[in-house]
Amino acid sequence: MSANQIVEWGAVILILLGSIVSVISALGMIRLPDVYTRSHAATKSSTLSVLTCLLGAFIYFWVHDGYVSIRLILGILFVFFTAPVAGHLICRAAYRSKVPLGEGSGDDELKPILFPQKSNKD
Repeated sequence: MSANQIVEWGAVILILLGSIVSVISALGMIRLPDVYTRSHAATKSSTLSVLTCLLGAFIYFWVHDGYVSIRLILGILFVFFTAPVAGHLICRAAYRSKVPLGEGSGDDELKPILFPQKSNKD
């Protein structure tokens, strides 16, 4: 095996790893109990899966065809910066809309700070 083939196999393994993490993310979105944990599954693991798939594609095209794809680099940066921010904003909007936490989530320590008048009555 040449060095190019080894790097191409590494890219294939990255893409395969990204697809496996994507399936795990989809299962997490189906199985988890509330919007907060589902958002965690959607943003954290999906970001990782998309990044590994795009990185594998970037490495493959770089080694196989000999050019650097600016579109893949921009895609990696875009997903890396926007997905966690979007997940945070979704959870923040859900919390401020008073979507209840799932069973067994523990104490809600933010509630007395954001909703002080409601915490005394609950």
